[in-house]
Amino acid sequence: MLIRKIEKFIENTGMPVTKFGRLAAHDPRLVGDLRNGREPRSAMVQRVEHFMNTFGANVHAA
Repeated sequence: MLIRKIEKFIENTGMPVTKFGRLAAHDPRLVGDLRNGREPRSAMVQRVEHFMNTFGANVHAA
């Protein structure tokens, strides 16, 4: 499930949930909504997973 991956990412990075939502999907309420049962569409899942997969590379490149 996407929310489990996000929770692990947030725990590992220490990133606030609203910042994660803004950076990953331009939606600061994303994590809260997912925790409350929101079902993301496949495009959103791909966007968020891409963000998590490339986050470390983007941080080190800057």
